[in-house]
Amino acid sequence: MQTVRAGQRKASATALAIAIAFALQAAPHDSRAQESSPSTSPANPAAEQDPQTTELDSVVVTGFRGSLEQALDIKRGEVGAVDAIVAEDVAEFPDLNLAESLQRIPGVAIDRDAGEGRSISVRGLGPQFTRVRLNGMEALATGGGTDSSGGVNRGRGFDFNTFASELFSEMVVRKTSDASTEEGSLGATIDLRTARPFDYDGFTFAAGGQYGYSDLSGDSDPRASALISNTFADGRFGALLSVAYTQRSLVEEGHSTVRWDRGTSNGGFDPSSPFVEAGSADVFHPRIPRYGVMQHDQERVGATGSLQFRPTDNIDLALDVLYATFDADRTEDYFEAVSFSRSGAGKPATVVLDGEVRNNNLVYGVFDNVDIRSESRTDEQDTEFLQWGFSGDIDFTDSFDMSFLVGQSTSTYDNPVQTTVIMDKFDADGYVYDYRGSSRLPDFNYGSVDPLDPNGWTLAEIRLRPQWVENSFDNAQLDFRWVASSSFTLRGGVNYKDFTYESREWRRASESAVPVLDAATLATMLKEAGLEDIDVSSNRWVVPDVGAFDDMFDIYSNSGLFEVSDSLSNVAANNRTVNEEDTGFYLQGDFGFDLGSMPVNGNVGVRHIKTELTSDGYSFVGGVAVPTRVTHEYSDTLPSLNLVGELTPDVLLRFSAAKVMARPNLGFLNPGATVSVSGGARTVTTGNPKLDPFRATTFDLGLEWYFSTDALLGVAVFYKDIDSFIQTSRETRPFNTSGLPDSLLVGTGASPTDDFDFTQPLNTPGGDLTGYEINYQHPFTEMGGWLQNFGVLFSYTHVESEIQYLSSSGAPAAVGPMTGQSENSASGTLFYDDGKLSARASVSYRDAFLTTIPGRNGNDVEGTKETTTVDASVSYRINDNWQISLEGLNLTDEWSDQWVDSVGDRSSVYTHTGRQYLLGFRYKY
Repeated sequence: MQTVRAGQRKASATALAIAIAFALQAAPHDSRAQESSPSTSPANPAAEQDPQTTELDSVVVTGFRGSLEQALDIKRGEVGAVDAIVAEDVAEFPDLNLAESLQRIPGVAIDRDAGEGRSISVRGLGPQFTRVRLNGMEALATGGGTDSSGGVNRGRGFDFNTFASELFSEMVVRKTSDASTEEGSLGATIDLRTARPFDYDGFTFAAGGQYGYSDLSGDSDPRASALISNTFADGRFGALLSVAYTQRSLVEEGHSTVRWDRGTSNGGFDPSSPFVEAGSADVFHPRIPRYGVMQHDQERVGATGSLQFRPTDNIDLALDVLYATFDADRTEDYFEAVSFSRSGAGKPATVVLDGEVRNNNLVYGVFDNVDIRSESRTDEQDTEFLQWGFSGDIDFTDSFDMSFLVGQSTSTYDNPVQTTVIMDKFDADGYVYDYRGSSRLPDFNYGSVDPLDPNGWTLAEIRLRPQWVENSFDNAQLDFRWVASSSFTLRGGVNYKDFTYESREWRRASESAVPVLDAATLATMLKEAGLEDIDVSSNRWVVPDVGAFDDMFDIYSNSGLFEVSDSLSNVAANNRTVNEEDTGFYLQGDFGFDLGSMPVNGNVGVRHIKTELTSDGYSFVGGVAVPTRVTHEYSDTLPSLNLVGELTPDVLLRFSAAKVMARPNLGFLNPGATVSVSGGARTVTTGNPKLDPFRATTFDLGLEWYFSTDALLGVAVFYKDIDSFIQTSRETRPFNTSGLPDSLLVGTGASPTDDFDFTQPLNTPGGDLTGYEINYQHPFTEMGGWLQNFGVLFSYTHVESEIQYLSSSGAPAAVGPMTGQSENSASGTLFYDDGKLSARASVSYRDAFLTTIPGRNGNDVEGTKETTTVDASVSYRINDNWQISLEGLNLTDEWSDQWVDSVGDRSSVYTHTGRQYLLGFRYKY
């Protein structure tokens, strides 16, 4: 079992990184063209050069302008739709977080956890539709987060916050497909590249450090990294090592409701209530109105190593290793009214004395007989990622070469401590909630209950829910290239991937079975918590001290009352294994010809892939867990075409068409059914390993004008015909309507007539997605005078989609946009760079987007409101070796605002993390 006592932490890797890298910051710089780019000019991609000797090898650029120049060279040299971000200089990536760097690329929007970018969406398609390759191999990094930000990642989305950005030298976003690019993406394929020793001329050393400060938590944190690289034996052999360390402490605080529910749900309010309108089926109220404060303590350690060997001019071999750990411990303290989400002695005993209804929402209420709850949750989490890859390029003749790549990656997420201690006070009179204010924050008055009074509490629950998730890839690939003529090159290859996903969770048989504890003793086991920067009536309260409960009851002993098991009905969905074996091959022709006076280049090809799936989990028969295995097999043939025409030397026209596929999300492939009761949350989750993958036909048309040095004005339109879509169907109804045995509820405290949220994945008819992008990049060099060192970046994306959603029974339920899709997103940067002084300010905007269709608890949808974030940085190069910097993140202190219902006025989560500032230095030799 994966559980350990609270406080037991892995420290050896952290200690080593601190010893090596304290007060150092670095991120490698790539001065070569990307290896898949045949040339720095699109005029003749068929007449390919060796990637090791492209024209960019002779270009040495530094600073923010240098990074823009290299990124534009990559984009211009590709046949498909590609955007890139490269390091500004040796050991300096442009942003602190990879996801936040990516949001500057047109069409990319990010989701945040704890104030930091965690996952991305590309052109309206969510994280599960974006495939990530690290040094050429598909990989999946997974972690945990707050429940409102997705919780534990048990899907295919990549958690970018696992890695320090300093470890990478280049990110390339491929928005269109060709046959040589592996399948698995509807949105984009993102290539992340770490540095190699042949990227530099001889010995290179770079280091730096930053001192960070969060204005909400008041904590100060270090950030450091270093890189060292050298070549030997007349440039035939090279070695590189980089390390990075980040420590981060911050506070997140605000309000949440755990959705809104109908007045008639869970038995309705007490029928004697004077304010009878509250009990209407058309009136909604917050389920669990509460304040909350979360303390995030994060530590990120990473290292890369690379060995390159060039025994002859025709052979290039490389061994790359990437290692990272991300410790993200968290405490969550809540003070809430729980009656509104419970049947029996909860909501039916609650008397509504007064209220106000607006737009069918009970936005103000005065209540008697309200049960008040205080809870504290502690998480100790760790993600460990390790990847190695051995690759080689062999030139047999001037016209024929082969390459190979073999490697393995493993991402292990361990949450050995996820503990929640809950206590209640019953039947408070005069409880008031008020959502009528101008802000999204409500005001609570707890009536006869004093939030700071430690006396009179009753211990209600002790939840122990350790969890563990592991994803591993074994990769093998062999490719060839034959230059048949100056205008035609034939490519081909085979690849094999063995992917295994394992998930485990443990729980107590009954979380409401707690030690007998009198109120006086319980009063000694509490601590004070509260909001730091929010002015409301009751912003401080007492919560259980989880450490005190461990000291008294040894709650992590895994014995007696606190024994945990992974064979209970309410954890079955998270105890499963999925194995996929993918075998594929492709043929692709790269060509070039003149259409009149216009040079045209492109590629046409086809990829065929076979997927063999084995899904293991549990089903329940008569309340007994029965191991269940389901196998499934499917094949896809994916043709593609990419063309780029040079209308003039500075104007390119691009066209792409392809069939694409993405495999079902891992959470959909559970072969059994799971029943879960967690406080007021009651869910039934069923899987479907026989799902067909997501499939679509895509078209892309783009026009790019490179109107001056390092400048671009580009417009692209895109269309995706999604003819096979997988929807998570959610429906709220009584448990006894499901056909599942009532025995599954034994020990949960729930009754067969209680409302449950039923979740089931279904293949649906899909729909259309259309959109366009605008991309503008303009250093003002040619303007001269005081403007010549300034420049701007701007991008805008508009996306629309129309998907047919079904109910859990398979009947049409709604037509709406894809979940996770923002209709509009934009980013802009104003920068200054004169070689010594560099400064930039960036703004990123993302429209509101839906997260669940149909919504739960009778709401039509669930979603997240628009966000606008502002960041800024300034640096000064003292000399060729030293540089100092100052950065500010989230300068407007943007709040995360989640809601339910299509109007968006039912606030579900409203929190903020404050601003962050970083003062740093860099040294380069």
